[in-house]
Amino acid sequence: MEKSGTVRVFIVEDSPVIRERLTESVSSPGRIEVVGYAESEANALAALRQAEWDAVILDLQLKEGNGLRVLKALRQGREGKLVIVLTNYAFPQYRARSEQLGADYFFDKSREYHRVREVLEARASATHH
Repeated sequence: MEKSGTVRVFIVEDSPVIRERLTESVSSPGRIEVVGYAESEANALAALRQAEWDAVILDLQLKEGNGLRVLKALRQGREGKLVIVLTNYAFPQYRARSEQLGADYFFDKSREYHRVREVLEARASATHH
């Protein structure tokens, strides 16, 4: 569970610019902390097994590997943890597959980017009560 009410976020995104923007937009001292990131499927799978996290922001299209396979691997043992898919490929079939594989949220990177922060803020508020 969250340590001292802080939501620990792990980002799986291969674009350094988007990773940096996400880190800046979701971080909130004492409430939301980015604890790590991975650029590829293999790195994400290894890091997510090791890191302590409460929420993951996951891009589906990675330069190396596939976010859907990361999502599938996360199905086991993630009770109480959020998985937020944030992708430019917000097609109905990707949304359906992501939901089948256990994504809690599925957002279009170009139109719903701001919703990631809203979801994390809601989680942080829930843990502070």
